[in-house]
Amino acid sequence: MSLTLKEKWDIVVKKLSEDFGDGEELNVDAILYLIGVQELGQGSRRFKKDEKVNLMHIAICKVLEPFGYYEFDFIDNDGWPHYKEKESLPFLKPGEQTILMKEAIVMYFESQEYI
Repeated sequence: MSLTLKEKWDIVVKKLSEDFGDGEELNVDAILYLIGVQELGQGSRRFKKDEKVNLMHIAICKVLEPFGYYEFDFIDNDGWPHYKEKESLPFLKPGEQTILMKEAIVMYFESQEYI
């Protein structure tokens, strides 16, 4: 029996919130931030505001890569991964954007064997 996207999403949120949320339920942005930190691979540390924005960008590119929207390009001298856009994202209503991101995040954590 396969689980629905909502069921898988709930599992991801519950597990990440327990592991990283200090008792708070994590939202999509917080989860993307964690993915960005993971993909950067420099461990947990304090990030500047612009670095936090870059971490979110890394995460979005990484989770949307399997959908064909982005492709890994290179790692710069500071160890930050860079992606190039392969295909423009289609116009999506806010609810559709949320569904796409949740699906992409679930796929990411499945591929990492986290869930």
